Amino acid sequence: MDVEQHPFKPFLPVNAQLLMLGSFPPQPKRWKMNFYYPNFINDMWRIFGLIFFGDKNHFIIPDQKIFDEQHLIQFLNEKGVALFDTAMTIRRLKDNASDKFLEIVQPTDIPDLLEKIPQCKAIVTTGEKATETLQTQIQVATPKVGIYETFRFNNKEMRLYRMPSSSRAYPMSVENKANIYRKMFEDLEML
Repeated sequence: MDVEQHPFKPFLPVNAQLLMLGSFPPQPKRWKMNFYYPNFINDMWRIFGLIFFGDKNHFIIPDQKIFDEQHLIQFLNEKGVALFDTAMTIRRLKDNASDKFLEIVQPTDIPDLLEKIPQCKAIVTTGEKATETLQTQIQVATPKVGIYETFRFNNKEMRLYRMPSSSRAYPMSVENKANIYRKMFEDLEML
C-alpha cells in the first residue's frame, strides 16, 4: 500500500485562537480546491457559511460547484482559525476517505503547531480518529460531541472541543451541525 504525505502546509494565522484538526484530506481526485476540506460534498464550509453569514452557500462560487478558496483564506485569517490534521503520513486501507480505513504512519507534532500559534486557546477535533490521535500527545479527557474538556499546555489552560464530522456520512443535517459549531464559536467569543 502506498504511503501518502500530507498535501498541505499547516494553515496558521498569526492571530489564531482556534486550531481545527481533522484526520487527513481525501484523495486529490475528490478535491474542488487546494485547501482544507476540499471535497465539495463535505459540509465544513457550509457550516461556516451558516454560522457567520446565515447562508450555507456563502463560500461557494455560484454555478461552479467549487469553494472560493481565496475568500475562505481571507475569512479564516481575519477570524483567527488555524487548520491542519492529526496525521502527516498515512496509508489508505480502502480507496476512500473514511477515517475507519486510515492507518496513521506518522502523526502530526501537535505541541509544535501550538508553539507556532501562542494566542490559541482551543483545539477542535472533527472526528473520533483525530481526537484519539491528539490524545497520544496531549493529556485530555475525551469530550462528548459538542462539548469541551480542559487541558494545560505551556502552563496555559486550553479547551478541546469535539465536534460532529463535517462529512455527509455523519448522520446529521448541516443545519444541526452548524448549531453545535455555533455554540463553540460563541463560547470562544469568536462570533
